[in-house]
Amino acid sequence: MLTIAFIRHGVTNWNLERRAQGQSNIPLNEEGILQAKAVGRRFEGEKWDAIYTSDLNRAKTTAEEIGRVLHLDVIGDERLREVSFGDIEGTIEDERVERWGPNWKDLNLNIEETEEVYKRAQSFMDEIRNRYEGQKVIVVSHGAFLNDLFKLLLGDQFEHCRLDNTSISIVEFLEDQCEMKLLNCSTHLSTIGEKEA
Repeated sequence: MLTIAFIRHGVTNWNLERRAQGQSNIPLNEEGILQAKAVGRRFEGEKWDAIYTSDLNRAKTTAEEIGRVLHLDVIGDERLREVSFGDIEGTIEDERVERWGPNWKDLNLNIEETEEVYKRAQSFMDEIRNRYEGQKVIVVSHGAFLNDLFKLLLGDQFEHCRLDNTSISIVEFLEDQCEMKLLNCSTHLSTIGEKEA
């Protein structure tokens, strides 16, 4: 059985401002770094075999905190990048309405098509499932990408949701079956402040 823990990166200033980040390379803010350290501590004493991450800084920094705890090198993979939000990257909703009107979602603003996201997600998953059968892998990525990935893997069993920063979702794979064992868990965030004090 293959077990994968999927983790969304820690928070950034653009998250707080509700700006579309997409593939813009925005770093974690101070709170995001504390969140990354907290999710790293959650894995203390556990045995995992590999850590993969999006190559964008906010995910990579989050993954490196986990790698520090588990004494594992982090493997960057651009297939795990966030969905590209095209022309809307860096904007908030009000700016989008001002620039393109209230029906901006109906326009072609060069946002990456879901089918393209599925292609790179499927390519990554095929590789991981072939390489790590019977092992445990951590994958650090992004909210929209992970939602699409979960939909790809689980179909109608999964409803799109807002994944919290540094939340953990665990999927187990047994032969051709996969099952979500944990979704959007961020209980580790309650430890922020305990270790830093």
